[in-house]
Amino acid sequence: MMDADQCIERSEMKMRGQKMKRILMIGTGGTIASKKTEYGLTPGLTAEELLEYVPQIANVCDVDCKQICSIDSTDVTPEYWKLMAQTVEENYDDYDGFVIGHGTDTMAFTAAALSYLIQYSRKPIVITGAQKPISNDITDAKTNLLDSFIYAADYRSHGVSIVFDGKVIIGTRAKKERAKSYNAFTSINFPCPAIIQDQRVIRYMPEELFDKPVKFYHELEDSIFLLKLIPGMSPEILPYLFEHYDCIVIESFGVGGIPASLRDAFYEIMDEYIEKQGKIVVMATQVVNEGSNMTVYKVGAKVKHDFNLIEAYDMTLEAAITKLMWIMGLGVKDYKSVKQLFYTPVNKDIIFTADHIDEM
Repeated sequence: MMDADQCIERSEMKMRGQKMKRILMIGTGGTIASKKTEYGLTPGLTAEELLEYVPQIANVCDVDCKQICSIDSTDVTPEYWKLMAQTVEENYDDYDGFVIGHGTDTMAFTAAALSYLIQYSRKPIVITGAQKPISNDITDAKTNLLDSFIYAADYRSHGVSIVFDGKVIIGTRAKKERAKSYNAFTSINFPCPAIIQDQRVIRYMPEELFDKPVKFYHELEDSIFLLKLIPGMSPEILPYLFEHYDCIVIESFGVGGIPASLRDAFYEIMDEYIEKQGKIVVMATQVVNEGSNMTVYKVGAKVKHDFNLIEAYDMTLEAAITKLMWIMGLGVKDYKSVKQLFYTPVNKDIIFTADHIDEM
């Protein structure tokens, strides 16, 4: 229930003619909603129960809640991403924005996936969570939750983003870089468009205005494998991967390349599976910042010249993988069409350069 000060503040807003935004909170579980058990933390609080810990939200907007699951984010799969997008779609016309409570471990994947499943949204879809349960005496959960509703209720907010530790991060640019600290998330290769400070939205970048209606997508294809290279890796794994998956994302060293120990087997397999069977290979990098560029060294340039490879460039790994899931979910499988869609920016997921344009 609201206290006297909250009632007065809401009454003053109505007297000034300001309409409270209607926000739907979608609960999915995560650390923010977890309780202690004999085996460790596990989600147990509903979205309604989370809001009881932050009564100040009642001053910001009107909130309804919908609990669609209660899971640790380690258990999130593409089916849950589709469920989240479906929930937003079903309620899109009735609300001014959405806040999704989520675990931190796969939050960056979820934010990227929803960026592809929900495009051109003029309403904000905000994802947040916490490093400590909201019931703890010391926790980041209350601040993150309040900040998320402040951002979602701001008329200039739109599209998919993460709000965490006072930062607004575009959905395709987030990465969890710290396992325990409150400043867990970083925006990769792109600035944060805004921060939340003293319960106010401070914007550093103008908001993009969409001239298209919101578009929802409903399918994701998960026949993708991420191969992280390590020194001395045996090539024996390669035939199995190309036989069982339609798309292989190679997380290479540095700016991207194939080590000599794998090169002969890779060439043999690439000729069979890429040129003849149309399998898709994307080269990414294990280095978090600054992206790939296979043309720098011979170990990358020759492979890129000899075969149809797609480069992730400055995209996050989370965005590259979920974008491929979305592209293949459209039924697009041929190299040229996959490449064209992969290099078409969505929610600022890739920055175009002359190199990209030459590849199109």
